[in-house]
Amino acid sequence: MARPLPDPFDTFVRINHVMTVPISASLLAIQSVGSSLPQMLFMYGAIFAIFYFVLIRPQQQQRKKHEALIQQLKKGDEVVTAGGIVGEVLHIAQQTKDGAAVSSMDDRITIKSADSRLIVERGRIARVVGATATA
Repeated sequence: MARPLPDPFDTFVRINHVMTVPISASLLAIQSVGSSLPQMLFMYGAIFAIFYFVLIRPQQQQRKKHEALIQQLKKGDEVVTAGGIVGEVLHIAQQTKDGAAVSSMDDRITIKSADSRLIVERGRIARVVGATATA
């Protein structure tokens, strides 16, 4: 027993052979998706703007400020490393590139903590506690 062919002029659309929906309702659904596209794009744009101004931009500004502070590090400053070691800067050995000293986050900094001297990378300094005035 073969199934009868569907009538091409039928005003109903069968979905999964279970639910019958009028064609006019399905066209309305398609039209409503088209009109909600600008609203959806606006919503995603607003969410991105909120994330940018609340999370991303302040973090970038904080990172730039920290890098500037670390680049201005000098002998005698008291620093705290990422591991929590507090010490005083004794010497800064800058990396050289083509014979010229280049300040980077890979510079080796010698700090004195109690009776120990440690060599750490400039990028591993978490904060500068205090700076001593050098005359």
